[in-house]
Amino acid sequence: MNTLNYEVCDAHAHIFPEAIAQKAVTSIGDFYSLDMYYNSGSPASLIEGGRKIGVTHYLVCSVATVPHQVKSINSFILNECKEHPEFVGLGTLHPDCDDTDEEIEKLIASGIKGIKLHPDFQRFNIDDERAMKIYERIEGRLPVLIHMGDSRYDYSRPYRLERVVNAFPKLKVIAAHLGGYERWEEAITCLYSENVYFDTSSSLAFITPEFAKELISTYGTDRIFFGTDFPMWDHVSELERFLALGFDEETNKKILSGNFKRFFNITD
Repeated sequence: MNTLNYEVCDAHAHIFPEAIAQKAVTSIGDFYSLDMYYNSGSPASLIEGGRKIGVTHYLVCSVATVPHQVKSINSFILNECKEHPEFVGLGTLHPDCDDTDEEIEKLIASGIKGIKLHPDFQRFNIDDERAMKIYERIEGRLPVLIHMGDSRYDYSRPYRLERVVNAFPKLKVIAAHLGGYERWEEAITCLYSENVYFDTSSSLAFITPEFAKELISTYGTDRIFFGTDFPMWDHVSELERFLALGFDEETNKKILSGNFKRFFNITD
């Protein structure tokens, strides 16, 4: 339980239909060779876990690993957001889709709040020309959450995102995992644009509190969101890891909810 009475928003959560929720968790765990905390990635499991720390809003997404999954995943996310007002939904796109323009317009008309891309799962470089066409179409219209880092691959290197934000200065980007899971040293030298934001997901368990605090302070505490990477991590443990960084109360409030609510224009 969040005994300090902070409002908390979870800015990074993956959800899946009940029928495949357990299989999806297994697949993610196998991809990263990590034990997953939750055995189901269902919306119900997310809400149950978030309730333990008083989460009021969740940024929810899923990733189309192949083009034909895009429409069904987007329908699922939109339907879950209608059923759960605490969900803030991100749509998915794929660089190899033929009807990206049409899908973007449909998503915007539906009220979607942004796009999630996972270069490692989807196997494209962040600065690939196919991806650049997506950024061009959403620049100034929708923010994009991008999985960053992973020393096994070159797809999601921070220097590639630097090229993107230089090419599209009005594109708002959330660089997941404090800018680069396993590539934090590179991220801290590249990701300085005022339109790049960061979440804490899948980072605090791997770096020292001192380095985490250095990263967050260097990026700027106004541009950091608390996130769990559900279903990978326990909500309670992730909150404990964040609070252990020792920021003051005002900074904790910003990172745990204030920055997120301002970014997505949430007023309740």
